[in-house]
Amino acid sequence: MSEGTIVRVSGPIVEVEDLGAGMFELVQVGQPGLSGEVIALAGRVATVQVYEYTGGLRPGEPVTPSGGPLTAELGPGLLGGVFDGMLRRLEGADDLVRAGSRLPTLPRGRRFPFVPAVEAGAELAAGTRLGAIPETGALEHRVLVPPGTAGRLDWLAPEGEYAVDERIAVIDGQELTLAQRWPVRRARPFAARLKTGEPLVTGQRVVDLLYPVARGSTAGVPGGFGTGKTVLLQQIAKWSDGDAIVYVGCGERGNEMADVLEELASLTDPRTGGPLLDRTVLIANTSNMPVLAREASIHTGVTVAEYFRDMGYHVVLIADSTSRWAEALREVASRTGELPAEEGYPARLASALASFYERAGRVRTLGGAEASVTIVGAVSPPGGDMAEPVSAHTRRYVRSLWSLDPELAYARNYPAVSWRDSSSRDADSVGAWHALQGDWEWTERRTRALELLAQADHLETVAQLIGASSLPDAERIVLLAGRILREGVLQQSSLSANDRFCAPAKQAALLGLALDLHDRFARLVERGVSASAIEAVDLSDAYQVRDRAQPDGADEVDAVRAVLLARLEELG
Repeated sequence: MSEGTIVRVSGPIVEVEDLGAGMFELVQVGQPGLSGEVIALAGRVATVQVYEYTGGLRPGEPVTPSGGPLTAELGPGLLGGVFDGMLRRLEGADDLVRAGSRLPTLPRGRRFPFVPAVEAGAELAAGTRLGAIPETGALEHRVLVPPGTAGRLDWLAPEGEYAVDERIAVIDGQELTLAQRWPVRRARPFAARLKTGEPLVTGQRVVDLLYPVARGSTAGVPGGFGTGKTVLLQQIAKWSDGDAIVYVGCGERGNEMADVLEELASLTDPRTGGPLLDRTVLIANTSNMPVLAREASIHTGVTVAEYFRDMGYHVVLIADSTSRWAEALREVASRTGELPAEEGYPARLASALASFYERAGRVRTLGGAEASVTIVGAVSPPGGDMAEPVSAHTRRYVRSLWSLDPELAYARNYPAVSWRDSSSRDADSVGAWHALQGDWEWTERRTRALELLAQADHLETVAQLIGASSLPDAERIVLLAGRILREGVLQQSSLSANDRFCAPAKQAALLGLALDLHDRFARLVERGVSASAIEAVDLSDAYQVRDRAQPDGADEVDAVRAVLLARLEELG
């Protein structure tokens, strides 16, 4: 390693001569010691992308290599924390993080209660549990033998309280602490990749009923401005049944991230009774922060998710949004003279997206546990153009697509997930899982619901031309049933205490209510009852029960269904 000298500064890109560093090595740039990363080497000149504001840098200032790539510090203290794109802890920092600040990731002034799980003299492999830390009450922090380390346990710390930098074990002469470091651009190893099938329960009916995502799978949420991407992702962060949540705010507005932090801290975790923030790691790289830290934030986020996965937990990573991350790639490419492809994005955009989503998966960890990382990424296409490169490539790589419809959003039909443009390649495996759990009708209900929505959409178009009253009775009842399905089942209010989360049993009951009403309408028409008579029946409870029933109130929904079916039966 040898120190180099700045010869040119172009925004966040710095050219350095005679720098003895390798590709992707972390460096300290200029007198302030700004953090940067080597992204290109050409003869004597190295190109460095700087993750902080470069105002004031000038040619002639030194650049010092660190000897290794950009790494994340991992250990106890991550849960409930707020970090920037480089995983620097923001709690307790000044209102403005100063350029070149070396803010630690893990709290140095805190001591954690360590309970050993093995005894000295044992032969340990990577991934073996050394002990546990009851960190937040939401999750037990499992201290593992790090990847690449194995051998005889020479010494293990007794039960007690330890700081993250204190020695807790010695394996074949190698000292271990509670903290470990891992390069963020390299996926953490696992023993085997497993098939997915068990669904991730998000608590959002339109997702869980129609476009499910399996644990360890991937989902994309493309949608234009104002269609509700952030609200939907926040709902998943709050109510999904993942053991741990990693929320990456990549280039989003600061007030939105502040809202996420405030709500997670105020909402009660139904598992523990504590705040939901206790099982969440929040990485905030807002739109007013250095643009190139966005590129790092995605990698640091998925590295943190893999760390908790290795403990045996099911982790949900939410990235809002990958479009802002792609814009950072485009800015770097334009300043380094990289050959542009579609709309100025670099030609490596597709492979960069693929490598990010590839880090999702359900795996058997090195320690033998089954665990997963599920990735949900938002896409913010400029002008709502779903054919632009980030949206198009995301469609190729994700298993579930929750496309947001501006027409539904403007009609205040939230979540505005379009049943025309959304899809799920996990639906078959999720249906098979439900069948093994005894719910043989899950796939049939989903298929019937999608068919009813498609028929109702088609008839809505016709009704706008000739009027609904001109349609045959058999088609008018499809319109009525489709409206109940849309407004009574798929709509969901994030502001309602009863409706912001919906348990699977209540979801199935609501969908069963809509489908049973449709069946009863069809039988009544076959008996000669007019559509006008059916439309005159008071069916308001079918629309309102979703908000009145408790989140797990399937019995309340079933009671309403019995009343409405009996009311319809009186027609003949």
